[in-house]
Amino acid sequence: MRYQILATLSVIGIGALLAACGGSTPVTATASDISADTTTGATAGESALIDSADITPILGTTALRVGTQRVAFLLEGRTALVTEPTVEVMATAADGTVGDSATATFHLWPFGTRGTYVAEMTFAEPGDWQLSITGSQINGTAVLPVEIAAETGVKDIGERAPFSNTKTVKDAAGDLSKISTHQRPDPDLYEFSIAESLFSGRPSVIVFASPAFCTSPTCGPEVDTIVDLKNAHRGEADFIHVEIYDNPHEIQGDLTKAVFSPHVAAWGIDQTPDYRNESWVFVLGTDGKITHRFQGYATLEELEQALSEAGA
Repeated sequence: MRYQILATLSVIGIGALLAACGGSTPVTATASDISADTTTGATAGESALIDSADITPILGTTALRVGTQRVAFLLEGRTALVTEPTVEVMATAADGTVGDSATATFHLWPFGTRGTYVAEMTFAEPGDWQLSITGSQINGTAVLPVEIAAETGVKDIGERAPFSNTKTVKDAAGDLSKISTHQRPDPDLYEFSIAESLFSGRPSVIVFASPAFCTSPTCGPEVDTIVDLKNAHRGEADFIHVEIYDNPHEIQGDLTKAVFSPHVAAWGIDQTPDYRNESWVFVLGTDGKITHRFQGYATLEELEQALSEAGA
């Protein structure tokens, strides 16, 4: 069923997931480590402040580099997420230099079980930084360490998209399980290859994800969100899903049989840790250049805005 991975993870719990991932330092966890049993904290937050010492900021975008980009994070309290509409974020370099500051907006995820704060932030130089996070529901300041690279290796905004002959319904020969691990794949997401879409004269929205074999709660919902976006903008853009694995029908639950799609490396996605277990979305303009990129779950609201800015 839809969001099967979310439902599966809901019985595990955040502590078990972090332990399974070998994570002993909470701030180094990623958004994919959070289980679906986490509930929102709006009601509790309205009646009482949450002490910053009881908040674990969790980074959702680990591939951060010098320059301006989307920064996403979750604020996990002892019993609930912090879900106030906005929080303030200030970046400070390791040498104490104060960097950019921004207002991060809360974006609710499917089913209302969790959500991410998102802000556009600029980092002037590579190295170790920290984000200081304050809000009306937070007593004190929550601190999130982040590592900024000179570059991430992942195809970036302003770059021309690789000429990728990704698999389409023609390659599936009537069986979409040969090209997708989604339980009910939408044929529309496999109508065009990326290479073909570069000549369509329309913007493109491309999601790299493995709905069935991704341990993150973002992959299946992200593909479904792309379907929702497609249904709302049919004919205005090309919408493409690229499966992380090249032979999904042969895996049958045994990842030792898996072969990675060559397009994962062509886009540089394999340069990020744990890339098999998260989703990436790229939005292209009509000229084939990347206008937006999203690591981890991007909401329909964010993608609507990106598609509009790309010219749809």
